[in-house]
Amino acid sequence: MSLLEAIVLGLVQGLTEFLPISSTAHLRIAPELFGWPDPGAAYSAVIQLGTVAAVLIYFRKDIVALGAAFFRGLWRREPFGTQESRLAWYVLVGTLPIGLLGLGLKKLIETQFRSLYVIACSLILLALVLLYVEKRASHRRTVADMTWADGIAIGLWQALALIPGSSRSGTTLTGGLSRGLKREDAARYSFLLSIPATGLAGLFELKHLLEATERPSAVALWTGTLVAFASGMAAIAWLLKFLRTRTTMVFIVYRVVLGVVLLVLLKMSVLQPMSGVENVDTAKSPLKPPVEKQVTD
Repeated sequence: MSLLEAIVLGLVQGLTEFLPISSTAHLRIAPELFGWPDPGAAYSAVIQLGTVAAVLIYFRKDIVALGAAFFRGLWRREPFGTQESRLAWYVLVGTLPIGLLGLGLKKLIETQFRSLYVIACSLILLALVLLYVEKRASHRRTVADMTWADGIAIGLWQALALIPGSSRSGTTLTGGLSRGLKREDAARYSFLLSIPATGLAGLFELKHLLEATERPSAVALWTGTLVAFASGMAAIAWLLKFLRTRTTMVFIVYRVVLGVVLLVLLKMSVLQPMSGVENVDTAKSPLKPPVEKQVTD
């Protein structure tokens, strides 16, 4: 991986991780458009650590308050005694679905799920779901009004992000809106919920990536992660400000247009659905007719 590739992929990761347009989708699409090899699910997960760092720094006051309330509640044997301690528990409980399913579906996530057909369909379908929820949501509740049911429900929505193209930010934002949260509050909770999920995934994949015989250089990893951090900070600030006064319609339209364009380019064979993806037996894929097994070095 060249330094230019690392910079571009880090920029794509940082700008799209927190917007409801799917960073995984863009990290698959960008290399395909530039004729680069797919960086792989492991590399994508590792540079997510840059965006995790961005959340930790941006919301450091909230995180310190939640952490202090969590441990104070355990010490006093009143783990759910305050709103802050309950919110910390909601984040932990909301992380369980994506954590358990992520481990169980790891092989599919790294292979068949990275097909551009899957990504295109996910972009469109989840956009339509977000449109439906956006129109019917009350937009009245805040993070302070959240309950256990909200934490569990939004956690289940987050698990849908295991399908590339769905967008972790998009699914959790949709889940928050479906529970009546204001757009800015749904986005804020989505950021907090991202910390354990993306952080643990990044550390898990970093271990495997470092043990692999063929992997991007340390320079490429550090560069991609640092660029993701800087662009992620900018994306967080922009999205929170944007959602205070505007709807998610621009993201809905973008997702649908991008999904349709992808399907057209795949139909015209301009893009190859599994190009560069390692260890994929496309003959077993239910998404398209059987073809010869693709093997990459």
